Amino acid sequence: MFNKDDRKKARVRRHLRVRKKIFGTTERPRFAVYRSEKNIYAQIIDDINGKTLVSASTLDKDFEGIGSNKESAKKVGEIIAKRAIEHGIKEVVFDRGGYVYHGRVQNLAEGAREAGLQF
Repeated sequence: MFNKDDRKKARVRRHLRVRKKIFGTTERPRFAVYRSEKNIYAQIIDDINGKTLVSASTLDKDFEGIGSNKESAKKVGEIIAKRAIEHGIKEVVFDRGGYVYHGRVQNLAEGAREAGLQF
């Protein structure tokens, strides 16, 4: 039977495999997603300079709602897209972080797309 360590190691392996192909530049930064049991986090990262340009999560002060459901993930996607557009970022490369593109990860991506981010 699988335990948490095995699942985490498998996710990290998948993430490293995806990261071989995905790289964020200054013109088109990487949109990284991290999902925990209770919260969801999103960052827009410039890998050339090694800097986080924009971030959002369900732990932000201006966020209202529960952190572990699909509606919250969609709100976080909208928040990060608004912040990115304010910083002049319109196109990104989506990094799903080794997670399946389903559920909260998918809703976060759809929320960001609806708010104007292109990927």
